[in-house]
Amino acid sequence: MEQVDSDTLADAAYGIFEIMLSKGLEARGAPLFSPVEAGIDFFDDVQAIFAEFADDYPPLAEALLHRFGSVDAVYQMITAGEGVVPSQTTQMYWITIDNPAAGALTPNNELAGKWLIFCEITEVDAIWKKVRDATVAGDLGLSAKVSTARPDPDSRDDRKVVYVYTRDWSDEADVMRVREHLRALGITDRIGYKRNLETFAGEYSEKGKKVTYYSA
Repeated sequence: MEQVDSDTLADAAYGIFEIMLSKGLEARGAPLFSPVEAGIDFFDDVQAIFAEFADDYPPLAEALLHRFGSVDAVYQMITAGEGVVPSQTTQMYWITIDNPAAGALTPNNELAGKWLIFCEITEVDAIWKKVRDATVAGDLGLSAKVSTARPDPDSRDDRKVVYVYTRDWSDEADVMRVREHLRALGITDRIGYKRNLETFAGEYSEKGKKVTYYSA
């Protein structure tokens, strides 16, 4: 039981640390993927943000160091793609990126909804990079997220999925604007749009049951 608790604590520790790291790097002027993909050394930033993390969450920092051994080991893992490249991410189930212009709006409300892009593991990295960059540029919606290489017990098959959130499912013009931009990014197969209303109600597609609100 002690080992299970330790693993759970370390999982939570990494997730919270990466959130702090992403926000800390954004406050310094660049999202996490930027220095990773540019090959820029940002270890000093990681070390400084980890020190803040350790001050705020001492038991979580200890659990993180117990699992990985050092801040440098965590840094090396991140520069290899953890938390940036879906196929190289094994510590978290999802990678999330927000539209900087979204302000206080979040995808976690009943008005929001998302386009669902299902793809094979061999395709997900390229698709995610296009969606991620367009989200940061403000060309899509509020936020986007992608499933990773970490095995998810709740997954129904081996495919990966990219969610592209819009602020208001009832604003059809905006929903379809985002769809057209996705089409311009090369996502031309028909995809579905699901409202948060159905997600929060725990409604999922089953044989003979449709939960997508739009399809285009």
